[in-house]
Amino acid sequence: MPGNLFIVSAPSGAGKTSLVHALLNINPLIKLSVSYTTRNPRPGEHDGKDYHFVSRETFVAMMKRGEFLESAEVYGNLYGTSQTWISQETTKGQDILLEIDWQGAAQVRHLFPECVSIFILPPSMEALEQRLKGRGKDNDEIIARRMAAVRNDVAHVAEFDYVIINDNLNEALRELNAVVLAARLKCASQLARHQALINQLQNPE
Repeated sequence: MPGNLFIVSAPSGAGKTSLVHALLNINPLIKLSVSYTTRNPRPGEHDGKDYHFVSRETFVAMMKRGEFLESAEVYGNLYGTSQTWISQETTKGQDILLEIDWQGAAQVRHLFPECVSIFILPPSMEALEQRLKGRGKDNDEIIARRMAAVRNDVAHVAEFDYVIINDNLNEALRELNAVVLAARLKCASQLARHQALINQLQNPE
C-alpha cells in the first residue's frame, strides 16, 4: 500500500516549522521531505537536514531536467521538492510530509490528488507579527513584506482539506497528529495492511 503524502502550508510566522518538527518527534512513522532552496542557510540550519542549499544555477538546471515535483519563488528565493525521492518513498509505503507554501501545494495536489493538505493559521495578525519579530531572523523590511503577504496566503485556505489554528502549540500538535492518524485509518489503507486478518475473520477455520 503506498504511503500517504501530507502537505503542511501556512503564512510565514504561523509556527508551521515548529509544529512539523514537533510532529516528527512524536510520530516516527512519518518522514519529512527536505526541499531544495537557493536561499542562504539561517543560523542553526544544516544542509541536507533543514534544506538542500544549492545555487540558483544548480536549481534552474534541476528544474529544466524535471527533477522537481513542485517549485516556486518566494521572497526572491527558489524552493523545490524532489519528485524522484517522493515517489520512491511513498511506493515503499512510507508516509511523507511536505512543508511548502500554497503555490507548491497547488502543484502537488494536481499531480497527487489523493494527498492530504493542511493549512496552519496564526491566532491573530498581532501574534503573527510578534512571532516574526521574536525569531530574530529577519530585518524590519522583510518582516513588513511577510506581513503584507499574509492576506494573499490566507486567500488560499479554502483549497486545503484541513485547517488548524496554531494558538497553543501542544493543542495544534494534537490536531495535526489526529489528521495523520485518521488518514492512516482510512478503509482502503487498513484493508491493504490487514488483509490476512480480514481473511481470517471472514473465513474462520
